[in-house]
This record gives sequence, C-alpha cells and structure tokens, in this order.
Amino acid sequence: MKKNAKEKIVKAAISLFNSNGYSGTSIRDIASQANVNSATIAYHFENKLGVLEYCFTHFFEQYINIIDEQFALIDQGAKECLKRITAELLHFQCENIELTSFVYRELSMNSQMVREIMATYSIKEKYYFQKIFEKGFERKEFRPHSIPYLIIQYKGLLMMPFIHAHYLREVLYIFPNERFFEQKYLKELFIWIEATLGNRVIEKKEAIL
Repeated sequence: MKKNAKEKIVKAAISLFNSNGYSGTSIRDIASQANVNSATIAYHFENKLGVLEYCFTHFFEQYINIIDEQFALIDQGAKECLKRITAELLHFQCENIELTSFVYRELSMNSQMVREIMATYSIKEKYYFQKIFEKGFERKEFRPHSIPYLIIQYKGLLMMPFIHAHYLREVLYIFPNERFFEQKYLKELFIWIEATLGNRVIEKKEAIL
C-alpha cells in the first residue's frame, strides 16, 4: 500500500510540475491528484523539495544507466555506440515525456539543485560523450571536431522536442509521445551523426588511393 501511495504521489507530481511548474504546484495539489493526504507525502518525501529531488534522481539515474550500458560496448565501434545510446535515450524520453519535459525546463534555472545535478550526472554524461568522440577520432570513424561543440549540437537535437513539446503539438501537430515520432526523429538523428561525424571524406580519399 505504501509503495502504491509513493508511486501515485510521484506520478501526480510529475504531471503537475510539467503542467503548472514547480513553483505553481503545492503539496495540497499533489495530495489531491494522488488521492492521498499531505502527511503521506511528508512520510515519503518530507516536503515538496523532496519530491522534486526524487523526480530528478529518478530521471537521471535511468538516463546515465542507459549511457553506461551502451558505452560498455564501445569496442564494437564508436559510431555504433553513439547510435545505440541515441536510440535508447530517445525511447526513454518519449516513454517518459512529462518527466523529461519538466526536468529539461528546470535545468535552465540557476538553482542549487541544478548545480548539484551539473556536478554529478551532467559531468558523467560529458565524460561518456567525450570518450565516444575521442575513440571515434582515434579510429578514424569520425572527422575531427571540437568536442564541446559536438556535445552542444547533439544535446540540442536530443532535448529540443521535449523542451518544446507544447510547440510541437500545438503548432507543428507533432506528438513526441507517439511511436511514429520516435521512429522518424531517430532517423533524423542518425542522419546528423552520419553527416556531421561520418568520415566520408577520408573514406573517399582512401578509395582513390
């Protein structure tokens, strides 16, 4: 029963944080939507900040685990490793669209929690991507680029549909939670990987030689 109550609280909080923002959501709102009392929320999370911290941790633990699992196979090729990570991260974000959208919006805020996230999960993420790009350069799978700028481009493409999910739905009539979007957008991400990173210039030179 307690486990179910906790799950209901988290689900309600994610929905409310995403639609109303963290500051626009009260403990009473969460309790009402989860059909629990405020004392139950205090028991599991202490306060609203505790709920927020849980949501962030819940998101980034899964996010980093996805990267970590696929990075273990980097010896099979840096490009294929990056493609597997891209596919898995996109799927995770589509499956958890409300949580993803909320977390990404909160990351734009200069808060203590965001700084703590940067000091832990974001640094881990940077480490993995830097190693993938370096391995790709070393094996001549990728053309040399500035790694920070590659990360900017890659992260921008991966995050954009979820930061602007409302714009996609209301203006472009694209729905990031649908399977069709995931399949279509993954192809676009793979095109970016091939066009920006793919070492086609070197391959052509080698073919001539």
